[in-house]
Amino acid sequence: MSDKFLPGTASLLEEIDKKLMVLLRDGRTLIGYLRSIDQFANLVLHRTIERIHVGNKFADMNRGIFIIRGENVVLCGEVSDENNDGTDEYSTGHHESLTRVDVEEILELQQADFLAKQDKDKVRLKAVQESGLSINYDTLIDDF
Repeated sequence: MSDKFLPGTASLLEEIDKKLMVLLRDGRTLIGYLRSIDQFANLVLHRTIERIHVGNKFADMNRGIFIIRGENVVLCGEVSDENNDGTDEYSTGHHESLTRVDVEEILELQQADFLAKQDKDKVRLKAVQESGLSINYDTLIDDF
């Protein structure tokens, strides 16, 4: 066992002042510099951007200082600037590339994607109701 191993949230101490990517329970992706943590794994990110993906396109929105409650963190890891060469594309590691678009375009795409999902959910609900089943909305669990 390494002498540098720290259990629990204390292991994040080694990540202070490093650039991290944090995936939140609600699906958002944040990238920023870790400035502080506490015993509950609450994080403070500085110079934070929110990276929004829709299909094979993405955009970054500046968010500044971001305080994240530890229970909302799904994934957290160091990000290297080596892959970010300033171009408008980056590889996902698979056989596709993502293309950078402006914020207005990604927000429009995100809204269209949301509306399409809503329409799909309405069709599903109608099919469930037509099959004679009922849904108790109090027991539905959020996707996140």
